[in-house]
Amino acid sequence: MKLEELRLHNFRNYQALDVSFGPGVNVLLGENAQGKTNLLEAIYFLALARSHRTSNDRELINWQAETAQVLGRVQKHSGITPLELDLSKHGKKAKVNHLEQAKLSGYVGQLNVILFAPEDLSLVKGAPQGRRRFMDMEFGQMSHKYLYDIAQYRTILRQRNRYLKELGAKKQSDMVLLDVLSDQLAAYGSEIINARVTLLKRLEVWAAQIHQEISQQKERLAFHYATTVSEADLVDTQHTYDALKKLYRERREKELFQRTTLIGPHRDDLKFLVNDKDVSSFGSQGQQRTTALSVKLAEIDLMHEQTGEYPVLLLDDVLSELDDNRQTHLLTAIQDKVQTFLTTTSLSGVAQRLIHQPTVFNIRNGEISTDD
Repeated sequence: MKLEELRLHNFRNYQALDVSFGPGVNVLLGENAQGKTNLLEAIYFLALARSHRTSNDRELINWQAETAQVLGRVQKHSGITPLELDLSKHGKKAKVNHLEQAKLSGYVGQLNVILFAPEDLSLVKGAPQGRRRFMDMEFGQMSHKYLYDIAQYRTILRQRNRYLKELGAKKQSDMVLLDVLSDQLAAYGSEIINARVTLLKRLEVWAAQIHQEISQQKERLAFHYATTVSEADLVDTQHTYDALKKLYRERREKELFQRTTLIGPHRDDLKFLVNDKDVSSFGSQGQQRTTALSVKLAEIDLMHEQTGEYPVLLLDDVLSELDDNRQTHLLTAIQDKVQTFLTTTSLSGVAQRLIHQPTVFNIRNGEISTDD
């Protein structure tokens, strides 16, 4: 999978941009606050119809404009796919092959991207919410069903939490609607949990191998999916569904008291173990960074395994956060394998030695030029 062309109209500090990219490593070179990360954000937005930096789409529109547009041409094994996202104060419209999509679930997955930014180094030691978001964003690109299930789950979860607040406030005794919402939540929740378990097992295989290589065979990386459902009930979706229904019945009084849903994939977590110890609590900063890097690199192979296409890799100023050893493993792993977009203020050191024939773009004040 390659992003051949990107066109922007009034996106962040880019009033107008039309640029073609190379199939290998594309280096976005420039000083800070010139628009390097904005360009990377545009590619991410084109892929997922959402920003990784803000939840307010209005912030993506140039302050002098009322609308913005992001267009791209994606090359896949099946051919060329034009993508388009139109932004206004009324919302956004997504088009694939010039046809508007009724739901974003029909759009996401046309361009698969993996973003690795300095904040992703906190994937290991950060809050559980970040790891849940990581699973949902990455697995959603690989599976339209997962994307659909997570959207349905969130809708029902909001309804159930709202009803729990009403019951708690009014002390109503009618639990029929709560039972219906619990059954629906358990149905979608069981699909999400089992999909996560399945995909994490595959991701673990790739990540463990990479982690061993970086640590020179000294460390073993393993994953643990932390959920309230017992391991015995994770054998298939039906067992997980039955377990969740039982847990909702058992925790009903506590949920009514706290007026919120306490069980389900929205409360689960992902633990990383290095030599059988939780690396978030007991690992060194070096081990945490190696784990994060291993997971990100493993995603490349997992996406290829699941979709038949290699994703596009976005590296936002991440080289400055990695030592020479980790830089070497990162750049060696991606060389001649995936199309990569790398932002940096200076292409030197390990990167200069290891990146073969990069396409270099100079970025200044929202304008872009190439090194010819």
